[in-house]
This record gives sequence, structure tokens and C-alpha cells, in this order.
Amino acid sequence: MSTEHLSRELASFAAHLKASDIPSDVMSRAEDLLVDWFGSAIAGKGSRPVETITQFAQTMGGFDNSHSGPSEILISRKNSSPFLAAMANAAASHVAEQDDVHNGSVFHPATVVFPPALACAQAIGASGEDLLVASVAGYEVGIRVGEFLGRSHYKVFHTTGTAGTIAAAAAVGRLLKLSPVQMLHAFGSAGTQSAGLWEFLRDAADSKQLHTAHAAATGLMSAYIAQAGFTGAEHILEGKQGLAAGMSSDADPKKLVDRLGTRWALAETSFKFHASCRHTHPAADALLQVMIANKLKPSDIAKVETLVHQGAIDVLGPVTNPATVHQSKFSMGTVLALVAHYQFAGLQEFDEHFKDDAICLFRDRVTMMLDPEVDSAYPQRWIGKVKVHLNNGQILDGRVDEPKGDPGNTLSRTEITDKAMRLAAFSKGASPAEMSKAIDSLWNIRKQAKVGPLLPSN
Repeated sequence: MSTEHLSRELASFAAHLKASDIPSDVMSRAEDLLVDWFGSAIAGKGSRPVETITQFAQTMGGFDNSHSGPSEILISRKNSSPFLAAMANAAASHVAEQDDVHNGSVFHPATVVFPPALACAQAIGASGEDLLVASVAGYEVGIRVGEFLGRSHYKVFHTTGTAGTIAAAAAVGRLLKLSPVQMLHAFGSAGTQSAGLWEFLRDAADSKQLHTAHAAATGLMSAYIAQAGFTGAEHILEGKQGLAAGMSSDADPKKLVDRLGTRWALAETSFKFHASCRHTHPAADALLQVMIANKLKPSDIAKVETLVHQGAIDVLGPVTNPATVHQSKFSMGTVLALVAHYQFAGLQEFDEHFKDDAICLFRDRVTMMLDPEVDSAYPQRWIGKVKVHLNNGQILDGRVDEPKGDPGNTLSRTEITDKAMRLAAFSKGASPAEMSKAIDSLWNIRKQAKVGPLLPSN
């Protein structure tokens, strides 16, 4: 083992990061991701698991019937402690399956970085620029931890729940101006509480929202207690009994510090176009390509073979007959059926049609097959390949190298704004006027001397 202290190096980077260190285009990308996250958070309103966690947070904070507390719970328009607001907002932003994803780490940064960062910034009166810098720190740290833990980790563990604790600690630690040593202790406390298992998918359980709620709140707590002198394991990531030892068989320590300060992993993050697990998107886009190019109707198609990476089979394979809207977002067949019928697998399509006879019939004609090319490219590249078998015996091949939302096929600011407005309209979490005002504020967050509430209180 190298004598390098990689956890310390990563913690020092997060503690010392300044706005002047970050390229302007990366800061702009952070604004894009912030607006995109806000839409997903508002989309959580009305979801039973989210409302349950939010009600718990409000009750535990003693703020159930008041507006006390410095930090905003977005879907309830009440204020609470930073810890509980981070918990509620993180749960809310991970239920619509529209939050961002970093391909190489198979990690959803926004939902565990922005909720604790916003809650802390509102509590301490930080500037908008400070919020963005802290968020960049959270992305850079969390993505690298996810990459470090590797593919073996993701087979069992939900990386957003595990690496997410460290990402949240980095973001909040930067806002609290932790020293490198304090940041290292925050990582240690966050890492020892990392959790999140994929077993919930088999039962259509609510755990996915719990994973992000726990990661965001735990990371925030870890940073705050480190500021007060609480110590954590100094080699929590790469140590003999650390995260990798317990949760990975292919961890690569070098990835923890890969080109720190020159490679901006935040800029590699993808937006979600369809409202489903990202593993379904490449095949969905490839099917849509074939159908548009050949002017096909769903009734023309006998079956669809999707050629996928092993991660897709591991996560989506258990979901064969989805019982809930959320579980259906992890069904390759359901997603492709919706795309075939509606050209888009959005919140409304899932909510209204996932159990339709026509959708179920198409769903059951979709299969997944491991493809060596797709698997070897993953997770750095998520290639979409399909074989579309027609009723007339013809077989058409479809391929997409960069699904809609990837950095090379990204969303414009207009598309990001429209997506956020659409999400809010679906959940009725905010009026068009409220969303427009909040989004305008977020596009101009760098100019704000103090981060305030995004929505009017009830």
C-alpha cells in the first residue's frame, strides 16, 4: 500500500476549494445542475414515501405547526433545522427519477449535495457563490468516491446512498469552512455511516428515498460535529477496515484523487430526460431512433432485444412485473413500451399508463442481453443498442452512443427550465409564477449576498 494519504488529500482539496479555482464554465454547469435539481425536488410533493419522511422531519423538529427554523422544506413550505430540511429535500428530489447522474461513478450527486448545501447555506447566511463552490466540492468528492468503490460495489450497494454521505459532508464542510483536518474527520464520520442496499427493488419498497435522505442528513451532521471537534477515522475510504474493505472487491484508490483541480467531474454529469432509472435510457433512445427513422408503430414490433451492460441487468433484472409507479421506472420493458407508444417516458406517462394492457403486452416482449461492447464501455460510456424484431420478420438495429442528457448531448438552459416547470406542474408543488421566480433566482444565484428561501411560506 502506498504511503500516500489519499483521504487526507481529498479532504484538503474540499476544504481549500475557492471560486477562483473553478473555471467559469464549471460554475455555470453547477447552476444548470442546481436548477435541474430544484425541479426534481418540487416533483416529490405528493409522493407517499416523501410525504412520510417530510412529516417525520417536521414532527421530530418540533416545527409541525409553525415556521420556526432557518432552513426550508420545499414541498411543505415550512422551515426546520438544517439537518431535517436536508433530509426532507433529499428524499423529495430522488423519487421522480429525474435527478442527474454521473456515468463513471453511477452516482446521483444532486440529490445528496444540493439539499444539505442549501439547508446549511440558508442557516448560516452564506452567499450564493459560497453555495455553488460548496456544491462543486461535494460533486468532485462524491463522484471520485463512487468511482473508487467500483463496479463490484454497485452490484449490492446503492452508490448514491453510500458515497452520498461523503459528498454531503464535503459540501457542508466547505460552507462551514472546515480545516483540512476537520474535513477529514467529517469524511470519517460520514463514511462510517454509509448505507444503501438494492434489495428494496424486489419488493417495490420505499428505501431509495430513505437512502438519499439519510446520506444528506448524515453528511451534514458529520460536518457540523467535525466543526465542534468530533473525530472520525482518518482512512475511512482506503483503510484496512474502511469503506472499500467492506463494500468493494475492485476498489481503485488512485481514483480518489484523479486530477484534482484540473479534471472537473461535475462537468461530466448527465441530466435525465426520461423519468426512469438511467440504465433504461440508452436503450429507450435507441428504440426511439429506430421507430422514428422507419416510421414504426408499436403494433409493427414483435419483440425488442436490448443489448446492455451488466449493471443494467443487476438493477433492472429483478423487476419483471412492476407493482407500483416507482418500481415500473426500473422495468426496462415498461420504459421501452412507454417510449414506443408516447415517444417519451415522463411522469405523466408512468402515472397514467404503466399498467395499461398495451404497455404490459409490449413490456413482456422486451428482453435484456449482456453485450460485450456495451459492458466494456460501461460505466464511462452508456451505449444504447437494440435489435427491433418486426412482425414481418425484419430485424432493425438501433444504436445511441450518447443518450439525451449526456454532456455531448446535453440539455439547454431552456430545456432545463422547461423540465423544472413541467415537474412542478405535475406534482402541483409550486405554481408557474412561483417556479418562474425561483428559477430566475437560481440562474442568478452567484449574485446573491445571502441565500434566502426559494418559495413563499404557507
